[in-house]
Amino acid sequence: MNHRAYLALAIPLTISTMTTPLLGAVDTAVVGQLPDSAYIGGVAVGTLIFNTLYWVFGFLRVSTSAFAAQASGASDPAQGILALARPFLLAAVVGVCFILLQWPIEYGALILFSSDSDVTKFAAEYFRIRIWGAPFTLMNYVILGWLMGMAKIKESLFLQVLMNVLNMILAILFVHVFSFAVKGVAAAALIAEVAAFILGLLIIMKASPFKWRLPSFRELVDTQSMKKMFNVNKDLFIRTICLLVVINMFTAKGASFGTDLLAANAVLFQIHYIMAYFFEGFANATSILVGKAVGASDKELYKKTLTLSKQWSVITAVVIASVYGLFQEQIISLFTNLPSVIELSTTYGTWLILYPFAACFGLVIYGAFTGATEIAPVRNSMFYAMIVYILIQITATPIWHNHGLWLAFIVYTIGRSGFLVMYTPRLNKKMLYVMKGI
Repeated sequence: MNHRAYLALAIPLTISTMTTPLLGAVDTAVVGQLPDSAYIGGVAVGTLIFNTLYWVFGFLRVSTSAFAAQASGASDPAQGILALARPFLLAAVVGVCFILLQWPIEYGALILFSSDSDVTKFAAEYFRIRIWGAPFTLMNYVILGWLMGMAKIKESLFLQVLMNVLNMILAILFVHVFSFAVKGVAAAALIAEVAAFILGLLIIMKASPFKWRLPSFRELVDTQSMKKMFNVNKDLFIRTICLLVVINMFTAKGASFGTDLLAANAVLFQIHYIMAYFFEGFANATSILVGKAVGASDKELYKKTLTLSKQWSVITAVVIASVYGLFQEQIISLFTNLPSVIELSTTYGTWLILYPFAACFGLVIYGAFTGATEIAPVRNSMFYAMIVYILIQITATPIWHNHGLWLAFIVYTIGRSGFLVMYTPRLNKKMLYVMKGI
């Protein structure tokens, strides 16, 4: 494993994962050209509702990728099939439950993210269309995670890019040609999610290294394997809840500052997502390589992967911060042409120059823990960082208003990285012992 081999995996994964925040970014940018900031606010709140629903079950992609990578490293076809089948069934059941419970979910979410009447109206329009894509979105998480874990990088890249290009085209068509406004943005996302699901199934059937057979019920519910999967997913679930507490507190507090500031924070948060997903690509590469190292008991691959991950996390942080610092105004103007929102976004956008340096280690090293399916440290570090965020938001926002809100978020991000890095020596010791390295 060298820099070239690591980048050959990381760069396509980065491009692939970058398409995820582009869904929200395109939605924000498309409605940002409409003549009222309430459109941006409505899509921001609607997107946040789905981020909350889907991110709670984001472990479906992460754990699927880790278990698939370990099965691939161990050359175990049976476990490779089960790594897809178990979470796929769970995703389908949860997605259907979301549809059945859509009315109480909408009611509770709109109360939680209360804002002015126009924003609430547009958020409701967005929600009532996109909710029908819930099963497909969650099953797409599993499909994508399995393809990544099996190192089917070209296939996962093709699937993600196609979904998001389709979403972009349809969003522009529905909003600016057919004048469907927020409903058009939601319909575009729904159609793209369903299309990606159908294509994903076809890709798996063609790209799988295994001869497909339906696993038996006994294999699906094997006690030891199910216990391991649920333990990993439980910790990832708690980690995601902590993340969502922070994001939702941030959005709710920003909404209390007024519609224009809500819109400005929504623009900045979309830029932050794009930055975060740059690191996510490297984290996915790290997760796949560590998973393979664990499955194959290859201690040298494990150690080299950690070294390369740390080096490229710093390099990526410098590049991202430099590009954003040099082109801040131009980047913000891609999302909206409303002068008041641009002015506020520019004022508070300086905080995002710090974000890549605050986030780099936590977001990339996270991949080593997921690849090794050692998730308890990830859970703990996120919980500690969440407590830090809550304390700073409560104390800083009354004094520094929206600057205090962004201060709390940056310090939280630093804590998220720092707390996780503190667990790394313990992970190394355990993994080298498991791989008979000591």
